[in-house]
Amino acid sequence: MSKSEQSKAKAPLLEVKGLETSFSIEGKDYNAVDGVSFTVDRGKVVGIVGESGCGKSVMSLSVMQLLPKGIGKIRNGEVLFDGEEIQSFNEKQMNQIRGKDMAMIFQEPMTSLNPVFTIGYQIEEVLHNHFKLSKKEARNKSVQLLSAVGIPRAAKIVDEYPHQLSGGMRQRVMIAMAIACQPKLLIADEPTTALDVTVQAQILELLKDIQTKNDMGIVLITHDLGVVAESCDEVIVMYAGKIVEKTDVESLFTKPKHPYTKLMMGSIPRLEEDTEKLETIKGIVPSLTKMPQVGCRFANRCPKAMPECTEITPQLEENEQGHEVACLLYETSHPKEGVLG
Repeated sequence: MSKSEQSKAKAPLLEVKGLETSFSIEGKDYNAVDGVSFTVDRGKVVGIVGESGCGKSVMSLSVMQLLPKGIGKIRNGEVLFDGEEIQSFNEKQMNQIRGKDMAMIFQEPMTSLNPVFTIGYQIEEVLHNHFKLSKKEARNKSVQLLSAVGIPRAAKIVDEYPHQLSGGMRQRVMIAMAIACQPKLLIADEPTTALDVTVQAQILELLKDIQTKNDMGIVLITHDLGVVAESCDEVIVMYAGKIVEKTDVESLFTKPKHPYTKLMMGSIPRLEEDTEKLETIKGIVPSLTKMPQVGCRFANRCPKAMPECTEITPQLEENEQGHEVACLLYETSHPKEGVLG
C-alpha cells in the first residue's frame, strides 16, 4: 500500500468542516445549516437527530450536492470524502462517485421512485451508470439485489411498478438501489418513516447487516431516538441548523447534557415507568427568516434559559472526553453552578 493510500485509509470516510448551506428567500440568503462539522469513520453508524426543520436533510443533500438549483447553495465549509475534497466537484465528477461510492436512501420512497418505470429498470439504470453490464447481466443483478433486501418473488417484482408495492417494499427497493454498487458511504434519511414497527425493525436489521458485510459508513438521519439507540455508534443532535450536542450513543442516553436533548429524552415512553403524561417541548423550531443571529437558538423554548442566553452564542465545546455540547450552562467561561441537573 502506497503512502497516499495509507493516509487515505486512516482519514475519516466523510469529513464535514464548517458547512453553511443557505436558501434564497425573496432575494435574501438564510442559513439552513450553520457551521456544522462532523466525521464518519469506516464501519461506523453516525445518527443525526432533531425535530423537523433542524437542518438534518439539508445537510445530507449538501454532502450529496443535490440541493435544489437556483434556491439552495453551500456558502462556506468543506466536504471531504475518502480523503478528497469534493466541494468543488462539477456535476460530471459528482456523478462518478454519487451512487457508486456514496449513496442515499431518500425520505419518501413513493416520490423518490419514478412511477412510470418498472422497479427493475430503475435499479438497472444505477448499474448501467457505473458498470459495463449487458442488459441481461443488469437484470440478473437487479433480481439478486431485491432478494438480498428481503423482497419475495424478486424475479416478478422486478417487472412491477412502484404503486404496486407496499410502503415497506418500496423502502426495500430504495435500499437495493442505494447498495447496488456497494458504496463506501450510505446516507439514510428517515429510512423507517411511516413503516409499522415490525417492518421498521426488519429495515434496521437489514441496514446493519449490509453495513457489517461491506464495512460501510452510515449517516442515519432520524427523529426517532429508539432507532438511534438500536443502530448508532455516535450521535449528533441538531437544532435550528446547528449542532448542540455530539457524543457516543451510550453517553447520550445515560448522560445527556443539552436541555434540548434532555427534553427529547423525556418525550420517550418507557416500559419501566408508569407515566400518565409525557414531556413535550413547548414552541416550534424558528423559521429560516426568523432565526436568531445572536444567542442560543433554543433559548425561547428552554426551561433553563438565562438572560445571557439571548446575548451570547454558545460554542460547541468538549465537556467530558468525547462529549461535546453547545450550551452556556457548560461553557468554562460561563459556568453556572447549581443549574446543571
